[in-house]
Amino acid sequence: MEFLTEFGLFIAKTVTLVVALMVIISVIMSAAQKGKDDHGGDGELKVRKLNEKYRKLRESLQARLRSESERKAFEKARKKAEKAKEKAAKAKRKSGDGAEEEKPKVYVLDFDGDIKASDTDSLRRSITAVLSVAEPETDEVVIRLESGGGLVHSYGLAAAQLDRIRTRGIKLTVCVDKVAASGGYMMACVADRIVASPFAILGSIGVVAQLPNFHRFLQKNDVDFEVLTAGEHKRTLTIFGENTDKGRAKFLEDLEDTHVLFKEYVGERRPGLDLSAVANGDIWFGRRALEVNLIDEIKTSDEFLIEACDRADVISVSYERKRTLPEKLGLATSAALEHTVWRVLGAFRNQKIQ
Repeated sequence: MEFLTEFGLFIAKTVTLVVALMVIISVIMSAAQKGKDDHGGDGELKVRKLNEKYRKLRESLQARLRSESERKAFEKARKKAEKAKEKAAKAKRKSGDGAEEEKPKVYVLDFDGDIKASDTDSLRRSITAVLSVAEPETDEVVIRLESGGGLVHSYGLAAAQLDRIRTRGIKLTVCVDKVAASGGYMMACVADRIVASPFAILGSIGVVAQLPNFHRFLQKNDVDFEVLTAGEHKRTLTIFGENTDKGRAKFLEDLEDTHVLFKEYVGERRPGLDLSAVANGDIWFGRRALEVNLIDEIKTSDEFLIEACDRADVISVSYERKRTLPEKLGLATSAALEHTVWRVLGAFRNQKIQ
């Protein structure tokens, strides 16, 4: 029993120390990140040809399904075919018949949205790069979009970035595997075509705002709180002050106006939608979304891109910010500490079971 007590105290001290270290590291990393962001950030564009990725997956499986002798013969035949293709292309260029005809290109960008649409900056930079090389008549941009929505102004900016693609006359397709709701659907509706998986969540064309109010609690404890404003509508609802019917009415008026703007934005980009039926804040799963014209096709992003590989060069483009050495060390230390915490907690749990 004494051993268990001492062991428990040791665990408590260890966990406290580890948590404290993690907090300190998080503060340091946040400060480093803020300093980086204040100077505009420093990153690089990552470009990867997905045709090669899918080809290697297919060939790897094909090779594993064969016997040793068949696999060797398969690899030999593949290499021979590649050499013959390269030789033919070289001969064609040498003969002056003209350059090899280029396939159209499909540029694939990813957007993983949080409440602040934090991925917008990376999306903006990737779109700028793609627009500098994409051909309006032949090329296409595909956005793999996942977002449940968030702040109106943040998602308004993210959607405006996608509008840049359509304005340039480049075909835009949005693929939704899990969710594109509210602000996420505001982005998706910009596309010429929306493709979604069977149970992806779409819609939620509405606006919501909620906040607590501690006025009665403060009043009960004899705490005064004053809100001083210049301008009738500078502050309509507050967290600590007393809210009025007039303030609530103005706040609701602003929400309704935002909803109207949202509906107009969606209606302009998907004129076939019956907004009276779908712009009520409700959500639809993929198959039901197709029935009400929120999307155009049921298909996963993988299916869509694999099919695109047969007709085009499919290229993944992403902008990734370079991490500084302190950030890398911080991430490594944080991961090590997290691993230690789980090991310690696991040991403590096992000790208790015994």
